[in-house]
Amino acid sequence: MQNNYKRVKFGCYATNISMSVVGNLSPVLFITFRSLYGISYSLLGLLVLVNFFTQLTVDLIFSFFSHKFNIPKTVKLTPVITILGLLIYALYPFIFPNSVYVGLVLGTIVFSCSSGLSEVLISPTIAAIPADNPEREMSKLHSIYAWGVVAVILVSTLFLLFVGQEYWQWLALGFILIPLTAFCLFTGAEIPAMETPERVSGAVAFLKDRKLWLCFFAIFLGGAAECTMAQWSSGYLEQALDIPKVWGDIFGVALFALALGLGRSLYAKYGQHIEKILFFGAVGAAACYLVAAAVNISVIGLLACALTGFCVSMLWPGCLIVASDKFPQGGVFIYAMMAAGGDMGASVGPQLVGVVADGVIASKTGGELALKLGLTAEQLGMKAGMLVGMLFPLAGIFLYLALWRSKKKGQNARENILN
Repeated sequence: MQNNYKRVKFGCYATNISMSVVGNLSPVLFITFRSLYGISYSLLGLLVLVNFFTQLTVDLIFSFFSHKFNIPKTVKLTPVITILGLLIYALYPFIFPNSVYVGLVLGTIVFSCSSGLSEVLISPTIAAIPADNPEREMSKLHSIYAWGVVAVILVSTLFLLFVGQEYWQWLALGFILIPLTAFCLFTGAEIPAMETPERVSGAVAFLKDRKLWLCFFAIFLGGAAECTMAQWSSGYLEQALDIPKVWGDIFGVALFALALGLGRSLYAKYGQHIEKILFFGAVGAAACYLVAAAVNISVIGLLACALTGFCVSMLWPGCLIVASDKFPQGGVFIYAMMAAGGDMGASVGPQLVGVVADGVIASKTGGELALKLGLTAEQLGMKAGMLVGMLFPLAGIFLYLALWRSKKKGQNARENILN
């Protein structure tokens, strides 16, 4: 049984790495798609929106109807859906060269469904496996996602640089080996039992609890703080600090992910007092956003972007840990609600930054202010966007402080009862 669960655990790790592939492949290929097929920036950005919207839809379906699904079979099916999505994504341009974008959208929808399922099911699967320290196991799972992002960015950037962007389909097809590995690991393994509400009314009952919404908005802000920097760091370094794109990808996105993975790995090995870590992580992230927006020195801006990854590293998985601790009987429903909150933050945060940046660039006042500050309109727009991004961890400080105080009150109450 223990060896069987080991297969499940490694299958979960491979599935999380698959999430890092489908979540970061399109942004890495944006310039490739634009140069090869002439796809506009708006349509390229729509691929990211389609990704998160599809994940959010899956999250919401599982929030209320998880009892209608065979959870073990769905877990095992998730890597298969990833493989199917990547096949459509890579092969459609070969088969239908005159409608490349349609294939990209279809492939994105399919593999985003698998990513949504992974968010909802892989964390509770790990939580259901007996462990001495479940919190650290959860952190290890999410650290593997971050290390996967580092690998995807580095492998993709080097592949496009040395092999050539015209061969991008082979890159996408090569990444299929990761979900294929997950499928093989899940095959024949026994997925541990997980709690689900018996009916929709059971899920609705959880929604009446104020603590659930506190956790929901906490992970919303955490998801926004993490994904805003993850998606904008490369563009910010290129536009605002004049760092070439290839180095912006490697030292922006990859260093951010490296710091993200380091923070989660450290918690997996030594971590405790998650509410305190959430609070100080939000404080550090707000400071890093502010520094990134304020400075004009490339190295300092780059370090601020990278250190943001370390500060936000536990905001998403930490909120999952808090929620599972507060609702031990919530099972898949709680993880689905948290995934929905995180995905909403991951959608709203980067989009809001883009809207603000475009607004500043297009406005006459923004152009005049940029001239006075010795900046271009694009540089001022990106810096304004970073300041907006700072608002998410800044607001999170107060929510995480509330969670920390709530935990302290609970501990004091238990100590009084024991005494």
